[in-house]
Amino acid sequence: MNKKTKPSRREMLTETPIPQLIIKLSIPTIISMLVTALYNSADTYFVGKISTEATAAVGLVFSVMAIIQALGFFFGHGSGNYLSRMLGAEKYKEANDMASTGFFSALIAGVIVAAVGNILVEPISTLIGATESTMADTEIYMRIILIGAPFMMGQFVINNQLRFQGNAMYAMIGLMFGAVINVFLDPLLILVFDMGVAGAAIATVGGQFTSFIVLLIGSMRGENIHIRLKNVHINMHFVKEINNGGAPSLLRQGLAAASTLLLNNFAGKYGGTAAIAGMSIVTRVMLMMISALIGFGQGYQPVCSFNYGAGLKNRVKEGYFFCVRWGFIFLMAVGLICFAFAPGIVGWFRDDAEVIKVGSYALRCQASVICLSSPIVITNMMLQSMGRGLKASILASARNGIFFIPLILVLPQILGLTGVQITQTCSDILTFFLTIPMAISEIRRLK
Repeated sequence: MNKKTKPSRREMLTETPIPQLIIKLSIPTIISMLVTALYNSADTYFVGKISTEATAAVGLVFSVMAIIQALGFFFGHGSGNYLSRMLGAEKYKEANDMASTGFFSALIAGVIVAAVGNILVEPISTLIGATESTMADTEIYMRIILIGAPFMMGQFVINNQLRFQGNAMYAMIGLMFGAVINVFLDPLLILVFDMGVAGAAIATVGGQFTSFIVLLIGSMRGENIHIRLKNVHINMHFVKEINNGGAPSLLRQGLAAASTLLLNNFAGKYGGTAAIAGMSIVTRVMLMMISALIGFGQGYQPVCSFNYGAGLKNRVKEGYFFCVRWGFIFLMAVGLICFAFAPGIVGWFRDDAEVIKVGSYALRCQASVICLSSPIVITNMMLQSMGRGLKASILASARNGIFFIPLILVLPQILGLTGVQITQTCSDILTFFLTIPMAISEIRRLK
């Protein structure tokens, strides 16, 4: 890293007015998160032109993709949080070593996931809820997606490391390249070359590989922390720090995969293939909405971790309230739109009366409480960025684990398909009430 550039990055993160700084960093990250959601939605949209069974199959494999993403965020957030605090404390060698260790650890994990997943693809398909009508499409789609696991995990690591250095713009550009490739290949392979779900999977992996290469090249240039094999140190210190900063992300994303798996299974049990397709569409739509909030919060994360490492706690607190306030307002507006136009939104993905009926009700339920996600997500990110691993992990586990899993096991038994449709809504409300005391206790510590 060029010594002349160190003060400029530090001054930007510690002296720029908080609203201006967060907006500057969050615009690229919001776009990055929406691009990630676009990866997950493009296949659903174009596969929806084939059949309800194909739509259901892509929805089922989403839980596997969520696990791969969870591992990518584990290494990305774990290494990124730590290197940002080290940059704030002006410990540049520590930051460089962590960046390299986190990246190569993710690549190794990705290769293992790809190999083991392809060997066990048939039992995994059964586990995630594939039926006789969806089994073939599920296995085809999953095999190809698993091949892309190392690239997906690697690109998430580099993307997050760039963000935590304050270079959110190039992180966004890297993902944008992949998104363009994905959206271009989807209609070409699915509709023109009639490759079905295999074409959708190839388009997704092609986009991920493109992002991986672009981000890797960008991380080697300019004032960024540089990834080098010689800087890899897989020791207890780095393992502990990656786990401390990454465990909340792993739990959050991993439990999202588990909740999706359970949701699909119970939707299929109480409503059949149409219900699986409908709930899968709602999951993708809500993910896109929440992605904008997560992008906003990720603009706050480097501000939080860097300033906390530099001892500027008032800036940490100011940034927290700024993000919670504007995130709440944004999601309130988004929720009203989704509630009002729910049938049209679901129908845009799959023009099937039963799919629209199931999906519309579930979308309206979730849209009515989506604004609560603002304090939930931002509080979780603040705890994670300050190294409060235990608190952050508990809160990250709540929405899709601690509350969701018992609810999805109980509510459908009482209310049938309606219980499936309202489970996420009830879980969000309970998570909000858990968030409040955690946020208050941490804000008091910052005074």
